[in-house]
Parts: sequence; structure tokens; C-alpha cells
Amino acid sequence: MTNKEQEYKNLKIISNPIVNQSLCIMRNKETDTQGVRLAARKLTRILLYEATKNLPQRNIEIETPLTKCTAQTINSDITIIISPILRAGLIFTDEAVDILPQATIRHIGMYRDEKTLKPVWYYNKVPMPVEDPSKYYVFITDPMLATGNSLVEAIKLYTSKGIPQKNICCVCMISAPQGIKTVFEEFPNIKLIVAAVDSHLNERGYIVPGMGDAGDRIFNT
Repeated sequence: MTNKEQEYKNLKIISNPIVNQSLCIMRNKETDTQGVRLAARKLTRILLYEATKNLPQRNIEIETPLTKCTAQTINSDITIIISPILRAGLIFTDEAVDILPQATIRHIGMYRDEKTLKPVWYYNKVPMPVEDPSKYYVFITDPMLATGNSLVEAIKLYTSKGIPQKNICCVCMISAPQGIKTVFEEFPNIKLIVAAVDSHLNERGYIVPGMGDAGDRIFNT
């Protein structure tokens, strides 16, 4: 357990050789767009496997080619939402749909004002009826957790509907200490899964050492 994980009980930093290699490829300024995408998708799948550990399961009776047995599967009476923050968060979507084909995708569109570093809304597909908030499980995805302002606004969309913080998991690749602090000060009971906690933010609000602008590098813009 790292010092950061000791400081924040709901922070999980995923580290293994595949994660480290993927981060190395993504960070390298010589890596082309295709290389960044492939590494990001590989990393995404590992992070999502960890994030989905909180999904409730149930026992069912099935029959294998050899015999009947009891097996576990994800409860069918819950609602699973994948909520990518546009545009960079889209890199998570294909992997998420492969892993959780029953999930609903609800996009959140924000960009960061380069002067104030505050999020500016331009698209929101979250408005929806919520009959039983306790049965909703939300995964908000964004490759970079920098200031934390965008993630906080995204989380508010779901907590405002009564969805418990413990049912919300934010999945990021690279994070900054300031962003982690901002998120947990506002929402101490959400879960946060990251692959790396970097040194700091620069004067422009970019994560250092980071990987530059994730959206630009993923989408070749």
C-alpha cells in the first residue's frame, strides 16, 4: 500500500508490469497515435477489472458439458452506467462495453477553460429517472485527473439523483495529488482507481510528468 492509499482509504493505485509498460508507451513523446491508443486500451481493461469488483453477484444453476453446478454472475436487477467525460474518456468505452455489455453509456461533455482551469459544460446525457438509487452502479472515466474540477462536477450529476457515493467509481489513468485531494474532499466515499500518481500540476494545470494532452494524443489532433 502506498502513502497515498494510506491517506485515502478509497484510492486504489494499480501497478504491475503490464500497467507500467502501457504507461511508459503512453508517456513517451515519440509514441504515435496508434501506439498511444493501443496502450491506453490495454491499460483501460486492467483498470476496469479492478473497478468492477464492487458489482453485486448472485448464484445461478447452470449445466456444463459435464454436470450441473452453481455459478456466480452479476446481478441482473442492477443498472450499470459507464459515463465517459468527453472527449478523452471515450478511449474507455469500447473496452467497457466488451466487459459489461449490459451497461448503459451516458456521455458527459466538458472542456477546461485554460484561464480559470474550471470545467465548461457543452453536453450532458445524464438526465434520467432513477427509481431505486441503491441499485445504480456508476463508472466515470477520464484518462487524466488533474485539478479534479471536472470529475467533481461529473460525480455531482449522479449524487444529486440520490445514488450513493459508494456505488460510484471513477477510473483514471494518470492523476495528480491536487486532483485526488479535490475529489475526496468533496466525495470521501466514492472509489477512485488510477494507474499512476504523478508529481504535480504545472502553471497551465497539466500533470507533470504526465503524457501531455491525452485527447490530442489519443485522437491525433
